[in-house]
Order: sequence, then C-alpha cells, then structure tokens
Amino acid sequence: MKILLIDPPFYRFIKYFNRFFPLGLAYLAAVMRELGHEVSIYDADANVERAEEMDFSALEESYPVYIKRLNDPLDPVWEEMRSTIRSVGPDLVGINAYTTRVASAFRTARIVKALFPGVPVVIGGPHPSVKAEESLDICPSIDFALRGEGERSFAGLVECLEKKGDLRRIKGLSYRGEGGIIHNPAVEFIEDLDSVPYPARDLLINKGSYTPEDMGLIMTGRGCPYECTFCSSSGVWNRRVRARSLGNVLGEIRRVKAQYGTVQFSFKDDTFTLDRNRVKHFCRAVLDEGLKINWDCNVRVNLVDYALLKLMKSAGCNGIKMGIESGSDRVLKEVMKKGTTIEQIKRAAQIARKAGIHWTGYFMMGLPTESRAEMIDTLKLLHDIRPDFASISVYEPFPGTGLFRTGVASGLVAEKRTLDDYCSISPKYYFMKDQNRRIDSMTDEEFREMERFIKESFRDYNRSFSRIFKRARSRSALYLTEPAALWGDFQKFIAWMR
Repeated sequence: MKILLIDPPFYRFIKYFNRFFPLGLAYLAAVMRELGHEVSIYDADANVERAEEMDFSALEESYPVYIKRLNDPLDPVWEEMRSTIRSVGPDLVGINAYTTRVASAFRTARIVKALFPGVPVVIGGPHPSVKAEESLDICPSIDFALRGEGERSFAGLVECLEKKGDLRRIKGLSYRGEGGIIHNPAVEFIEDLDSVPYPARDLLINKGSYTPEDMGLIMTGRGCPYECTFCSSSGVWNRRVRARSLGNVLGEIRRVKAQYGTVQFSFKDDTFTLDRNRVKHFCRAVLDEGLKINWDCNVRVNLVDYALLKLMKSAGCNGIKMGIESGSDRVLKEVMKKGTTIEQIKRAAQIARKAGIHWTGYFMMGLPTESRAEMIDTLKLLHDIRPDFASISVYEPFPGTGLFRTGVASGLVAEKRTLDDYCSISPKYYFMKDQNRRIDSMTDEEFREMERFIKESFRDYNRSFSRIFKRARSRSALYLTEPAALWGDFQKFIAWMR
C-alpha cells in the first residue's frame, strides 16, 4: 500500500521558525516500511521558505493571520499541499493532529477527500487521543481516529483494510459504525521500545528544508510519572514511563551523525533526568566512545544536582530546560500540582549556574484563580533565579488535562467545539466559553494589561547582551564543527530582535 503521512501547516502560515521533523510520523513510517509498504512523510509545516519570526511569547499575536490563511483555499501552502498529494497518489493518508493546530488537520483531511474521495483518512496524535468522537463527528472527511500510541494501531488498521478484516479487533481505533461512533478498547503500550525501528528521517519528502541539527531530535523514552494539571502528557501516557536501552539510543545517535552530519542533538523526553543512574551511564558511554556530540534536554528542578550536571556537561550537554512555571507556592501546589517548590527552583538555578551549563526557564501565567500578586511573584522569581533565557506563555486549557476538567466544572471552559469554532476562533480561545473571561480572578481588561506588562518584562530581560552572549558561547563547539549553524542562529537572532 502507498501511504502518505502528513504534518499539517501551522507555524509556516505565520512565518515562525519551526524546528525539527515530525518525530511521531517518522516512527509510524519506519514501522510501515518494515511491513513492506511504500511510505512518504510530508511535513507541510517545514520552513521551505525563509521564516521571519522567533519570539514565541508573541505567537498569539499572529493567530489572526493563521486563521485568515487557514480559510483561504487559494493560499500557496494549500496549493502546494494539493500538488504534493496528487504527485504521491496515496492509497491511504495519515494526519498528525495537535490541539492548537487541529483546524489545519481538519482542512488537510478535506483536501485529501476532495482529491481522492475513496482514500481512507486516518487522524492521530494528542488531539484525537482525547477528542476522537468529536473529531469524527465534526469532520466527515476523517474516516478513522487513533487514540494513544499509534505504531501498533496504525499497522493493524492498514492490514485490516488490505484484507477487509474486522475493524473491531483494532485496539485504540475509533470509527463510524451502525448506531454511531464506535470506540474500540485502548491499545496497550509498547513495553519494549527497542522493538520499534528508528524514525525514518530518510522518508521525508522535503529533506532539504532541514539542517543537520533539525535531524537531531531524539526521544530516549516515553511517558511522565507526574500529574501536572496543565499538561496532557499524563493523560496520554497514564503516568507510565518506558525507556529505550542506552545501546539503542547510542545506535540512533551514531546513525544520524553519520547520515546527516548532526553534532547537536535534542532529547525530547518529558524529563531526561528522571533516572539519575541511567543519565550517568549514558554520559559515561558518550565519553568512553568519544562521540563528540552536543545535546540539550528537559529536566525538573527536583531532579538535578551539581555532580550530575557537571557530568552531563562533560559529555556534551550544552543546554537544559526547566519548567519553573510560577513564582507562587500556592499555584504550584494547589493549581498545577507540579510537585515542586520555590525553594527547589532556587536551588536548581544555583546548581545550574555553578555547573556552568546554559539553562532555560519556562514560565506560565493566567492560570485559574491566579491573582495579580502571584503573577508579579512570577516576575520577581525570574529576576531572582536569573535563567540564561526565559520563556513565558499564557495558560491554555487542553482537553485531557486536570485543569480542563476543572474549567468545565467551573463554567470557564467549553467541553465541545464545532468545526466552525476551530476554523474561526483563535487557538488561544479554543475552549474558553467567553473570550472576554479568560481568567476568574480579574476582569479581561485587567488581565490583558497584566499580560502585556509581563511579556514585555520577559522580552526586556532576554535582550540583555550578556544572556545573548551566553547562548552563543554554549553553542561554540557546534559552530566550530558546523559553521552553517552560526549563520542560522544569527538569522534567528535578527528575527527575534525584530
């Protein structure tokens, strides 16, 4: 069977830099190739033309442009998509769907059906994993929705369609049947992640749009044991964590380095330092083998120590990212259920500074019940812990999270949406019942004023020359090995400063 996997456009519409390749689709492609199918991955969001924006704290300001281009059937991006789909002539199409860009996934499904009415369209990813029924209900162009981990379900569905088998046997599958939409039992997690082939980067249609660093996206494990109420990961993975063997991970690193010249890798595990001993073994293996790579990862403030960070740095780690979230212990504990404290945050900041490793802090504002004073406390914490770079985002309720359920119960959040809602409402308001009531602790005018003030404060903080210099210095080894990365970073710097 000829299979086309599509990552729909989003950042490209608003000319934002979009890094990396669609990892989930690359895993699906690898599995299907092993089963003898002809597979292509079309990343419609790849930066095939020059991007212009880098300040992701201002992303929401570009959402009106996204909505306009999304709904313009003659937009060049949609024309390119039609041309690409025609040239492939698929027997089946799979579409990746995240909640923020789900309208683009729906539009993509409609384009496929307009071109090839008889071709089955399958949607998968975080959004249909929790909104399968709604997705099938509001978008007739979608034939099947996959919930949860997709490799086994997708392979089973393709085989079933080829042999005209019984759809009821495919776990994790939702589809239309007699009497309504049918949801088969959930699919079991893959316990042995080493059994899954490496992501098929070579099957990307537009490989030329990626840098060697873009190809360095790797997940060494899946899942997170924590229960942060704003994050959908715990809902998708049921707080289960599974890890690949270090031999398997190192094998992928070697292959990507040899094939694409990649020396800067990014580990996208929810929490890379979850197992301290595993990280130590990984670092020692990198050092013993003399791999000479650089890498960054996500960590938690309660799962780092000085000795570990020093070892990570010696093994090539040139950046860590920590979820700080809030400057209020109450918000961290009662609202987010983050499992961290301000004291732990301050300690982790001191450790990172002492270890001499570049670190980014992720902050959030606009959570339910968060007061003006608590938002100011977050800004104060920024200047107290002094990360090398700081990112601020405004809370958005995502289906499948604890805060989403709380929001529905309190009347702030709308549980269901129509296709017209997704295609006309700014993604930041997708599930707000009233766009003029985003938070319950102040008026909308007061919140908008606070949002502008906080975001401008973060921008001013990040524009410090010393912080820009630290970022460049942390990547100096990469620049020596890959001079083109220096030019790429300079372009991003200009876009960000603009």
